[in-house]
Amino acid sequence: MSTTLLKKETLERKWYVIDAAGKPLGRTAVIAANILRGKHKVDFTPNVDCGDYVIVINTDKAVLTGKKLDQKSYYRVSGWIGGLKETKARDMMNTRSDYAVELAVKGMLPKNTLGKHAMGRLFLYKGAEHPHVAQKPEAWTLD
Repeated sequence: MSTTLLKKETLERKWYVIDAAGKPLGRTAVIAANILRGKHKVDFTPNVDCGDYVIVINTDKAVLTGKKLDQKSYYRVSGWIGGLKETKARDMMNTRSDYAVELAVKGMLPKNTLGKHAMGRLFLYKGAEHPHVAQKPEAWTLD
C-alpha cells in the first residue's frame, strides 16, 4: 500500500467563511484551526502547509458557555517587575472579541513555522461585513 504525500507546488487553497454568531467560541476556534491546518482535506500531510484561508465574521456575537465570562482571564506580561496584566473574558469579549478568537485559534495550532504561516491566513471581523468578496469564499457550517 503506497502513501501519497502532498507537494506544496500542487496545492490549491480555498477561502471559507465561518459565522460565529451564537456559536461557542471554542467550537468556532476548533473548526478554524482545522481548516487552517488542512485537516479537512483528503491528502493532508502533517509536515506540509496545506491549509486554506479562513474568514471568521461576527466575532462579537460568539458566546462563552458556562461561567467562563466571569471566571476566565487573559494574561499578558509587560516584562517589568509586577507587570502582569489581567483581563476578564467579559471585558475582552466586549472590547476585543476578534483578539479573543485569535488567541483561541493560535493556541490550537502548532507552535512552529507551520502555525505561524497558518495564522497569516486567518482573518477576523467583528461585524458581518468583510472585504474578501472577490475571493468568492464558501460558507462553512459548524457541525
